Amino acid sequence: MKPLLFVLAGATTLWADPASPYQERVHAVTSTPGLVAFWDFTKREAPGQRFTAHVPAGARNDYPLDAGNYVKDLWGQGPAASYADFPLLGSGPFGQAIRIRAETNPDFRPLLFVPRARLQDSPLDIKGPGQAVTVVVWAIRESGNHALAGIWHEGTDLKEKSTETIAKVERGQRQYALFAGLNKEGSACGHVSENGASSFLNKYALHKCNSAETSPKVPADSDPATLAKSWQTFAMTFDSRTHELTGWLNGGSGDRWLENPQQDRLLSFAANAWLQGRLAKIPGVQPGEDPTFPADQYYNPPEETPVKVTVLSEVFAEQRSRREELREYRYTRVKVTLVNDREVSRELVALRLNPWWFPHDLYTPKADGTGGPFTIGRVIHSSRSVGFTGWIGGVAVFQRALSAAELAQLHAFAATPIAAPAAK
Repeated sequence: MKPLLFVLAGATTLWADPASPYQERVHAVTSTPGLVAFWDFTKREAPGQRFTAHVPAGARNDYPLDAGNYVKDLWGQGPAASYADFPLLGSGPFGQAIRIRAETNPDFRPLLFVPRARLQDSPLDIKGPGQAVTVVVWAIRESGNHALAGIWHEGTDLKEKSTETIAKVERGQRQYALFAGLNKEGSACGHVSENGASSFLNKYALHKCNSAETSPKVPADSDPATLAKSWQTFAMTFDSRTHELTGWLNGGSGDRWLENPQQDRLLSFAANAWLQGRLAKIPGVQPGEDPTFPADQYYNPPEETPVKVTVLSEVFAEQRSRREELREYRYTRVKVTLVNDREVSRELVALRLNPWWFPHDLYTPKADGTGGPFTIGRVIHSSRSVGFTGWIGGVAVFQRALSAAELAQLHAFAATPIAAPAAK
């Protein structure tokens, strides 16, 4: 059967033989329960026009992607962006891929995006009580650890050197996004926010997870054979039932812990939030307690029942005993000191980064147009760094937390890339 070109509701979709690898793969993604949108960079409004998403039957919005340069939009500097700034590979897990380049012009940070006005209160605008999310991105990482896709406007109101010349100051409007590692470069890093802005009195949002495995760096101009075997499947899930945020790379999550979080440049703020929440439960002002610390920023994962207890030391003297235990809970490791079996101190010694405990609802922006756009390749942020570079061959968003088995099935397409289906 020759490939056919159907025009539905004013949008052009490439439909090859129904049994073709392209159609089978698209069907596998779109038939996964909870799908909101799936961009494969093959489906367009019409040949040569904007990329659109595969969406569930009956959906009214297929989320066409605009090209933009957020530096021009917010700083008033730099050139406009167009689709020409995103070269196409001609192959990938779904037959096509776009390139995110290491732009040398500091005033040029191109991205593809769905403007807020076109996604407000749509299924892509995942937010509020009980809402869960999965983001999957098939990519080849050339360099960087920053954003792949999501609703993550970091804000341009931070006091940094790069914001001194900004023309348009905007508060952070973060909801959910998938990154290529951040604090653990190359991992799959899920990021969520309950307030759109900062966490634990730090200026940045700090609720994030990191997969145990990391992706390699592969030059984006490598030969076709090298690129074909270099596809990685990045994913994040937030399960609102368990309050767990999990990073997945190539269908696996794995455990990741941060030892001595008090020494970390950013997550020391989470360690302090743990301490302040614990001290606030004790009557009176305790040594080290900050009475002004906001209660909604405490970070106290469940620590009722340890999953493992290791005795570090035990001393008996006359009628007195002193014992130190390392108690591992689901999300924390705590050193506990007991005197005559009564707890006298607790010290946080490790935070679990995968999964990460997030006890909040996803941020709900005001319905006044100030929420963030959905972006691919980059997010809006004040530092204006280059971020992730490489190839992106598909982006899918689901309104639930996918299982490990489902993510493994979606990763299978990365192993055998296919050529772009031809329109006839």
